[in-house]
Order: sequence, then structure tokens, then C-alpha cells
Amino acid sequence: MPRLLAALLFCSALVAVPALAELKTGTAAPPFDAKASLGGNVFTFNLLDTLKKGPVVLYFYPAAFTKGCTKEAHDFAEHMDDYKKLGATVIGVSEDDIATLNRFSVSECRSKFPVAADADGKIAKSYDAVLMTTPKMLANRTSYVIAPDGKIVYAYTALDPDKHVANTLAALQKLQQKS
Repeated sequence: MPRLLAALLFCSALVAVPALAELKTGTAAPPFDAKASLGGNVFTFNLLDTLKKGPVVLYFYPAAFTKGCTKEAHDFAEHMDDYKKLGATVIGVSEDDIATLNRFSVSECRSKFPVAADADGKIAKSYDAVLMTTPKMLANRTSYVIAPDGKIVYAYTALDPDKHVANTLAALQKLQQKS
């Protein structure tokens, strides 16, 4: 049995599909609705409605409660006042189910910003933010800044969570200067 399991894991690694690249700047952001949680309260997040209020920082992460994703969520939570000063809404997206995201939104996101469930991976796929598809679809760590007109003005992909917040804040400041 252990050999069978090892063989299955080896084969699944061979067919894993790595992300090629994120969407390019200037591209129209694919609209989406998703079940989301903010502070453990479930609601429907609609990108187009949210863009009417200002820019959106959309970030994809592999899985709630993993080391890098927890660090990234803490970093976004710590900088929410900076995002609000720039008129931006932050939303994180993963393939986790909404029950898991209810807990993650309270503990790791500190009830400061919502996280959305992308159970079938359609949102991540539409944003070219897929890290692998087997044995389970996982989103790549990709951050976007989307202007109120629906165009992507910044995209960044790196599994290391350290620069996503600083980079998206810098992109928002640049966007604000152009306005």
C-alpha cells in the first residue's frame, strides 16, 4: 500500500499544471460573484459593485491556515488603514470552503477584510492564478490591483508572501497620483 500511495503522489506531481503567468496590466478584470466571509459573516462579494466604490486589491492564496497564507493575511490586516486611506477594498480568494474561511476571516484576517471561496477554481482560472490542479486545485499567490474602471493596473505573482502588501500599496499610490 505505501508503494501505491508513493506512485500515486509521484504521478500526480507529473501532471500538476503550474501557472504560466498572471493577467497583464491593462486587461479588463474578469467580473465575479463569490461567497465571502468578513468577521465570520457570510455575504456575496460582487467585483463590479465593489469597483463602484474605488479600486480593489484582489489577492489569491493557496490555502487558509498554512504558514505563508497566515503571514500574508496578517500583513494585509495590519495595513488595512493604509488601504482605506487610498480608497481601496481588499479581498482574498482561495479554494477553501466557506466554513474554513469563516474561521480564517476572524482569526488570521482579524475581521479586517473579506476572504472569498472559489471552490471550483473558476475565479483563479479566469485570473491565470492557478498554481497546480492535481491532486487539488491550488491558487498561486498572485495579487492584483484593479482600478475603478475595471482594468488591471498591477499584477504580481510570488509564492513568498513578503512583498504583496508593499507592492499593492505602492501600485495604489501610483494610481491615486494619476487620478
